[in-house]
Amino acid sequence: MRIEKLIVGEIEANCYLVWEEKSSKALIIDPGAEAAEIKKRIKENNLGCLFIINTHGHIDHIGANNDFDIPIMIHENDEDFLYNYELNLSLFTGLPFTSRKAERLLHDKEEIEIDGMNFSIIHTPGHTPGSICLKLGHILFTGDTLFAQGVGRTDFPYASEEKLMKSIKEKLFTLEPDTKIYPGHGPVSTIGAEKDNSLF
Repeated sequence: MRIEKLIVGEIEANCYLVWEEKSSKALIIDPGAEAAEIKKRIKENNLGCLFIINTHGHIDHIGANNDFDIPIMIHENDEDFLYNYELNLSLFTGLPFTSRKAERLLHDKEEIEIDGMNFSIIHTPGHTPGSICLKLGHILFTGDTLFAQGVGRTDFPYASEEKLMKSIKEKLFTLEPDTKIYPGHGPVSTIGAEKDNSLF
């Protein structure tokens, strides 16, 4: 499997292209901005794209949704964030944004097969009500739930520090220590490293 990280937008969010080595089809996780750069890397890797998955509905993770003519997936509890510029925080940037409609709403413990890759959906509310992590074997895309040496902010509307801590402790820190995390911002880490060293 191949994973390519692109750091996009003013807030430097991580967008990921994920595909099987022998495939020409990729999944886009969190295209938050800089669609032209994302498309450039897709072309340079000779890829087509099957789906977009948004780990949650904030502008820095959904801002380029409309630049790709492929289905969007997001957790059911963040669906309204796509269409509401107050919820997705784009109102505060001065450029209110609404995304295209999601073709599929995701649920906790759901399994998604994408071109031979089998993802498990882990619902991790806290940063937003519908925040999710995507587990693929010993790889975990954590969005803004868990970072290297940090966790997602909970001072936004509909965020909850109590729920975030519960999600991390009960759903993420119970995973294998060598599970590699690919967060929504910053460098990669592992579950073990975050359990041992996180300030939270």
